[in-house]
Amino acid sequence: MPMTRPSAARAGVVAGLLAAVLALAGCTGGGHTVAPSPIPTPSATAASPSPDLARFYDQTISWKKCAQGSCGTVEVPLDYANPTGDTINLAVAREASTGKHPVGSLLMNPGGPGVSGVDFLKDVTPQIPKEIRAAYDLVSFDPRGVQRSAPVHCVDDKELDHLIEDDVDKSTPAGLQAFEASWQSFSDGCRANMGAELAHIDTVSAARDLDVLRGVLGDASLAYLGFSYGTNLGATYAALFPQRVGRMVLDGAMPPTLTSDEITIGQAKGFEQELRAYVEDCQGGKGCPLTGDVQHGLDQITSLLDHATASPLPTGTSRNLTGSLAYNGIGQALYATKLWPTLTRGLTEAIKQGTGRILLALADFYTDRAPDGTYTTNTMQAFPAISCTDTATDSSPAAMTAQAAELAKVAPTVAPYFSYGALQCKHWPVPAVGPLPSYAAQGAPPILVVGTTGDPATPYPWAQQMAEMLSSARLLTYVGNGHTAYLSSNSCVNGAVDRYLLTGSLPAEGKRC
Repeated sequence: MPMTRPSAARAGVVAGLLAAVLALAGCTGGGHTVAPSPIPTPSATAASPSPDLARFYDQTISWKKCAQGSCGTVEVPLDYANPTGDTINLAVAREASTGKHPVGSLLMNPGGPGVSGVDFLKDVTPQIPKEIRAAYDLVSFDPRGVQRSAPVHCVDDKELDHLIEDDVDKSTPAGLQAFEASWQSFSDGCRANMGAELAHIDTVSAARDLDVLRGVLGDASLAYLGFSYGTNLGATYAALFPQRVGRMVLDGAMPPTLTSDEITIGQAKGFEQELRAYVEDCQGGKGCPLTGDVQHGLDQITSLLDHATASPLPTGTSRNLTGSLAYNGIGQALYATKLWPTLTRGLTEAIKQGTGRILLALADFYTDRAPDGTYTTNTMQAFPAISCTDTATDSSPAAMTAQAAELAKVAPTVAPYFSYGALQCKHWPVPAVGPLPSYAAQGAPPILVVGTTGDPATPYPWAQQMAEMLSSARLLTYVGNGHTAYLSSNSCVNGAVDRYLLTGSLPAEGKRC
């Protein structure tokens, strides 16, 4: 189950962090001068919280200064079916509006699932156009199970290293058995460490948390910017509270109705296509280590991955670059074209020098692993935990074998890293919540869906599906590569999103940038 990592806006941050090691630089988005207008208030028929939930909506956040601006916590029910029972605290961060008369709060989610919104706020704020910063208080939060909000913890860092780094031959019964055993140990650790909380880290509960946050912040309607998995969260909110939707942007769409199999096949095809686009671009420039035509270049990458699996590459550290780590490094770079030059340097180093320093650095940024062996976030544990709680998987041998054959057909280069993923959830200790009956969100005001034609993690057909699923959605298309588009593509996309957030004005039907 590959992760839908945070938006490509994060790639500028990644590039900046890599600069210290790899001499790269990031970039930021620009603003567009549009006068803001008030967000329409909900109709009189918008539902109010039940008496048992009212106390959560009526609380006041005690803001304290922090690296993100101001930080605080909001108390929410652990189980919304039992609001008088146990509670958990959500970590929230706010960067106050720079304007004199903000129209409200803009809540943001960066993706994952499992990525910290509190950390994301500090990284993304400098990239937000000045007009948006003047019009809104920028607010983000760690969803339940993430980082500071009742965080999922299942295994220690060394066990997590094993899950991420080790290569197993899933084409053999022994390899499959070892792979299943590793993830059964992860599930057992989740059960032992999390207890009753484990059954309530689902997206539907997180969407209900989002409405509590809206109420506590004093906003009658929700203004929301969701990237990647954040679109799943946003669409779920719209389905639950259609008349509370204000201005909602869903960039890099991941429809909540997707099955586990559809996610796996869709992402494998997306990464294969993006890898092909990278190889073509690399071969058209100078210094590309991939020779011949595009297919030959892909074959060279396959050979490198096979070599790293059989004989991990030295990195100049105590760790070697395994095949799994090499793929993670390649995959991280495919999230944004600004990281493609780094990937070229990493492949050159690996193919020509037989070392994996750069690919390991990319892989560690993907997993939030620090040089001292600690993981700076719990993303790599929260992601499978939330995913398994959200969506049921079919781990029957027949289903997994059929999927592996389909993956080998549609995505031959990356197929080994996507196949048999259902084993990750086979021993999950709580039943999957599953999707809501409908995501039409009837009665919601216009919602803006943004899709990128060359998005590897949330393929463009998913954006088309999301726009059709939501009754009031309009699709904005970015013709290009990379994961998500706002703040990381061009002024056409940025301008359309800015105008919508400031005025509620949608781009023209069928708009392509």
